[in-house]
Amino acid sequence: MTYDFTSHLERRGQDALAVDGLGTGRLGIAPNAPRPGFDVIPMWVADMNFPTLPTIQEAIIQRVRHPAFGYFTPRDEYHDAIIRWQESRNGVTGLERQHIGYENGVIGGLLSALGVFCSRGDAVLLHSPTYIGFTNSLRSNGYRIVLSPLVRDEDGVWRMDLADMERQITEKHIHAAVFCSPHNPCGRVWERGEIESAMELFRKYDVSVVSDEIWSDIILAGHHHTPTQSVSDDARNRTVALYAPSKTFNLAGLVGSYHIIYNRRLRDRVGRESSLSHYNEMNVLSMHALIGAYRPEGHVWVDELCQVLTENVDYACGYIRDRFPGVEAARPQGTYMLFLDCSGWCAAHGKTIGQLLQAGWDVGVAWQDGRPFHGPCHIRMNLALPLSRVQEAFRRLDRYVFNGEL
Repeated sequence: MTYDFTSHLERRGQDALAVDGLGTGRLGIAPNAPRPGFDVIPMWVADMNFPTLPTIQEAIIQRVRHPAFGYFTPRDEYHDAIIRWQESRNGVTGLERQHIGYENGVIGGLLSALGVFCSRGDAVLLHSPTYIGFTNSLRSNGYRIVLSPLVRDEDGVWRMDLADMERQITEKHIHAAVFCSPHNPCGRVWERGEIESAMELFRKYDVSVVSDEIWSDIILAGHHHTPTQSVSDDARNRTVALYAPSKTFNLAGLVGSYHIIYNRRLRDRVGRESSLSHYNEMNVLSMHALIGAYRPEGHVWVDELCQVLTENVDYACGYIRDRFPGVEAARPQGTYMLFLDCSGWCAAHGKTIGQLLQAGWDVGVAWQDGRPFHGPCHIRMNLALPLSRVQEAFRRLDRYVFNGEL
């Protein structure tokens, strides 16, 4: 491989929430620190334990050498880089600079779009399990969350329940939906036909859509991302799509996302909503980070990353199948997260999910409580680490947790 995805990246003392946040109660969801004798294997925060693409650092360093950081306007290179990236990675054609708008983050973009689509108190449709950032932000901003459960088919693959979605839309007078593609935390990469069916349902009932596609670059072997806006002319015009390089290149601390909106009236209104705080402004260094990321080297880096993550997922799912009876892991098709259903194991051993979580934390496996994601007996687990660290985590879980004494 061209890039290093095998070396241990020491993050202690480098402002990393995933490591330095343990035992602090940060966000109300931080795992407890491990017992003495165990180092931390960070598997909760959805960032990666790999060094980022070197051209990103080079772009930032080059800009930092100029000793002024005053007000600025985005370079043409910024928009051009997004257009090239979307065309190359996702097959997007017809994307122009005017269709692209800046957002401080995907959640901020989501709230700006809902501010156009809805009134406070309106119902918004989401799939369950769902990303904790969606539910927290919607609740705190006065929206009513309506969950349509995803269901696993006979092959264990998560699917949308279109009949339930239609029932929820009609009975609860829903006019806005949040669509997560690829899905977090389940890891589904929706097939084109699935997206077409969902978007046809939204067209039928005139439901406006926010499509969170922040994970769209992290696609595991054998799968392909289809942009929601690409499946029909109607989908193109009723959808606000949200993207960022942050998940792809481990840049969340720099802040910086973008939306794609083709409908001019909708674009003007979302842009106005985003501007009302007078805070939704691009950081000059995050601009240069994106330019450094969306270079030819970035394509190579992401392809290698997805290969590494595919191998990690293969290892983890195989280990769970062979060594952890009562634990079910639907194999993700994208993202680097596992969503473990531990209900069978907990029932067989007379343990609660809280006790199971704590047992992992005690031995340094800093995995995440799945209950805030609407998984009643679930654990969310980040596999974006060198394979050697993933293997060590599973050895500890085998010896001390699932097949040891809690």
